[in-house]
Amino acid sequence: MSEENVKHLPSAIPLPLPEAELTDVVEKSKDWALMHGAAMRSKTTFSEDSLNFAPFVLVPTAFPRKQFLKSIEIQPILNELMHKVAHSREFLTECLQETIKVDDFTGRLFNIYETVFNEGVTQPISLGLVRSDLMLEGSCKGHAPSDSTPICCWKQIEFNTIASGFGWLGPSSRAIQRYVLQELGHSDKLKNLPDNNALEGLCSGMIEAWKLYGNSNAVVLFIIEDVTYNICDQRFHEFKIREMDPQVKVIRRNLTEIGDRATLGAKKELIIDGFEVAVIYFRAGYEPGHYHSEKEWDARLLMERSLAIKSPTIHYHLAGTKKVQQVLARPGVLENFLSDPSQVERVRNIFTGLYSLDFDEVGEQAIQMAIDDPERFVLKPQREGGGNNVYGLEVREAIKRMKDSEERTAWILMERIHPPLSRGYMVRPGGSKVPEMVDMVSELGIFGVVLGDGESIWYNKQVGHMLRTKVSTADEGGVAAGLGALDSPYLID
Repeated sequence: MSEENVKHLPSAIPLPLPEAELTDVVEKSKDWALMHGAAMRSKTTFSEDSLNFAPFVLVPTAFPRKQFLKSIEIQPILNELMHKVAHSREFLTECLQETIKVDDFTGRLFNIYETVFNEGVTQPISLGLVRSDLMLEGSCKGHAPSDSTPICCWKQIEFNTIASGFGWLGPSSRAIQRYVLQELGHSDKLKNLPDNNALEGLCSGMIEAWKLYGNSNAVVLFIIEDVTYNICDQRFHEFKIREMDPQVKVIRRNLTEIGDRATLGAKKELIIDGFEVAVIYFRAGYEPGHYHSEKEWDARLLMERSLAIKSPTIHYHLAGTKKVQQVLARPGVLENFLSDPSQVERVRNIFTGLYSLDFDEVGEQAIQMAIDDPERFVLKPQREGGGNNVYGLEVREAIKRMKDSEERTAWILMERIHPPLSRGYMVRPGGSKVPEMVDMVSELGIFGVVLGDGESIWYNKQVGHMLRTKVSTADEGGVAAGLGALDSPYLID
């Protein structure tokens, strides 16, 4: 689509701003962000004792109210779907049987899964702190965007089941933009910023799990990276838990520390540094770089064997792989997990094209499609955390390189979503005092909490959202990776 034919979403307020007004509000909003904890540690000048404000979009980005409400309403259905998927051993095994042969990381996770299930699962309760990521689509089959709103629907990008971050930074971006709108004299616009209680919602899930464990002296354990850059997002979860229930103590340990010092008690309770652990919340462990040696893998297995309630369990982690997402999009698969035909249809409508690269007729067709029209697709491995996907003409080169190799079965092919553009200012640490207006695209994440076992779900809620926005020319958009910026939706009709 040529640039002159691209329609932009309307702006929340008239832009551009006069330079003097822009300079003033940028300076104030940077300080506001720092003073209210919308911040991260710098990767370039790292110090545990200093913070930079997190990159943010100055004015909230338009998002159609109808599509936002649809994303909120469908989240409990997606929670239920993924909970049931995670608890279907037959389905996970069938989905991943080829992937684990060629993807060592997924294979090692699956070995832990097999081990704990063959031994007998100690703790049947699973806590899902999840996030469904989506993008608006400018042209869906059978639909067309309107003149006033250049979108027709939204499509799911992925479903995150481990380390689903920004439960704090999502709500904090709304707070920054409330401040900016007020400073610019647009208080009348605040009603179009939807409430966002993601932090309280996610922490409520951990507290509910802690209560289910049944030991008021046990702690909540955060599994963290060796070096934590996204410190505010994590710490605010800890602080909010303590605020909501002063009885609950949170401790933080990395995988190496668990490997060195954790043990199992007589009832397989997890003990670390004298603390019994009720709930484990993983903010690390989702990528190979978090496992430096066998010690970290042993630590993961030890935790899975334990009585602690985990977010995620190993089966929830595997349910979030791209391969599972691709298989769920096949005709007739959703019906195995959702009994209501209307729910099946609603979920099926949010899937974009997802294709296997297995050595079969479907896989060969997908290989040829990717070679013929690489810019139509994104090539995705079984990885979380951003920065792992292949885009554009590089898709063709990657496909050609591995089309005769078993490696291809570890990837999936996904039709690229073409979201509408917005225009705005991105404010970054070390950036210009007078930022330029840029074309941007956004990705909305909807948070969910689900608590249950293999037979029942007792707690299932949509609890908030986050919006990440990037310049339209960037492929990846992670804020922690330095590619995107915090944002929040401004609802339009």
